[in-house]
Formats: sequence, structure tokens, C-alpha cells
Amino acid sequence: MAEQIDLKKLPPLKALKGFEAAARILSFRGAAEELNLTHTAVSHQIKVLEEDLRVKLFQRDGRGVKLTTEGQQFYLVVRNILEQLISSSESLRSNRQGQKLRVQAFVTLSIRWLARRMSRFRAAYPDLDVQITSSILDGTFDETNEDVGLIYSPVPVAKHLHWIPLFGADLIPVCSPDLLSGKGEISAEELLNLPLLKVYTADNHWEEWFQSLGIYAEVSRNSIAVDTVAIALEMALDGEGVAMVNGPFVNSDLKAGRLVLPVDHTAKAPGGWGIVCRQDRKDTPNIKAFTSWLLEDVNTY
Repeated sequence: MAEQIDLKKLPPLKALKGFEAAARILSFRGAAEELNLTHTAVSHQIKVLEEDLRVKLFQRDGRGVKLTTEGQQFYLVVRNILEQLISSSESLRSNRQGQKLRVQAFVTLSIRWLARRMSRFRAAYPDLDVQITSSILDGTFDETNEDVGLIYSPVPVAKHLHWIPLFGADLIPVCSPDLLSGKGEISAEELLNLPLLKVYTADNHWEEWFQSLGIYAEVSRNSIAVDTVAIALEMALDGEGVAMVNGPFVNSDLKAGRLVLPVDHTAKAPGGWGIVCRQDRKDTPNIKAFTSWLLEDVNTY
């Protein structure tokens, strides 16, 4: 343990700024202008410092001042200490400002789930710069370019990766109430007659959902193919078809009545959604802060 510093032996720190400026410029008036102080204020700082040190630091030189031998020696020390303090402070500020966390997330999760939570994260960690990359075609975690992934994985991740479950992949069909023409809930067989919005970059979620009901029908004959669930949901909101969702991305729309469940049946897709990062980086401060906050936020909201 380091020895305690006797702070009582420190010179008046507030006066050091006035002394440094006056010693560098060799003018109390010039120091006052630089520090946006009055001439009297700088003179008082120097007087307080000299009384504390019990030595004269300046002597008059015509209309200006010059350093005494003791003043010159003290100026070199003060200048060096202030430069070191400034350098260390700037380094810390730079590191703090430069903190960045790179997050990879599926585009639907980014738009309809994560984006709505980021204001709370920013309030908790205002100095952490989060960079979100939305992925579409490949759900594999890009461990080379990203720090954390928020992904859906139907199978366990590789052993060198750290996985934290977020929520399961519950499959539910949703559509605009207008698409049902006032019928309310319909049967799964009737659902086959409506335009089904199929995400061709995802697994066969429509087939999995129908098969969980014992229905092995061809769903592509009456489907519209898009590349993200986010697009499918926008089309569903506009009454263009029925979208299949595999996560909590429509809770607010269902609550507000913008979307409804044409068939009240939920199927379980394999795997689930989770947070992933490399095992050797899971305790990195930025990653740990983000994952801990996200888990708490999920359980709160």
C-alpha cells in the first residue's frame, strides 16, 4: 500500500495557474489577460504562493517582472508537473471518448427491439459509443469485426464462443385485422388461402408452424418472398399478407390492435435468441457492461 500523501504540504494549487502564466510571459498583466482574470487577482495569487513558500518568486524589472533564482527553479518543476497532468488527463479523456462497442444484430431485432431500448442504455452509459451492424443473410456471429452479437441460433454455438440466452423463438402468425375482413380468428386451413409473407433468408418457419398442427401443405404457392421479417411485418401492417414472427417483435402492435393473431397457436422453433461473444472477451468491461444492462433491461421492460 502506498504511503499517505501529506496534502497540507502542497502549495496553494489555485495559485499555480497564475504563477505559471506570469513566469512564462514575465508579466502579471499578460497572465491576467490570458487567464481572464484581473491584474489584482494574479498579483494576489503570486503573493499567496510566495507567503506559503516563504520565498520571493519574482522581482520587478522596469515595467515588467523577472523570475528570481528560486522562482526559475520552481517554475521548471511546476511546468513539468502541469504538462504531465494535462497529458495524462487528455489521455484518459481520449480513451474514454474512444470507447466503442460493436454490436451485430439481425435487422428485425435491431429495428423492432434493440433500437427502442438504446435510449435507456445511452442514459446509463453516456460515454460508451455503440456501433450497431444489422445483418440479414448470415446469422453467424462475425467475431472478427464485432464485439457482441444478438443473434438467433437454431443450434448451440461453437465452444470458443460465450452464449447468454435472451428469449426463445416462438413462432406466431400475425396480420392486419383488415385482412380478415372482420372474421376475427380463423382456422389454420383457412390461413393457407391468405397471402403468406415468407422470409427466404430464414428457416422454413411457415412449414414448421403448420407441421406443429399436423398440416403438411405446400405454403409457397400462395406466398410472397421477402428477405427480412422487418419487411414482412411492414407489409403485414399494410394488410398485404400474414407474417411469421419468431421473437418478441410485435408486442406493441398486438397490444395496440395494429396486428392480430389470425390463428391463436404458437410453435417452438429450435434454438433461440441470445447474446454471443468470444469466451476470452466476455469479461471485457464494455462487453460486460452491455450484456449485464441488456439482461436487466429485458427483465424489466
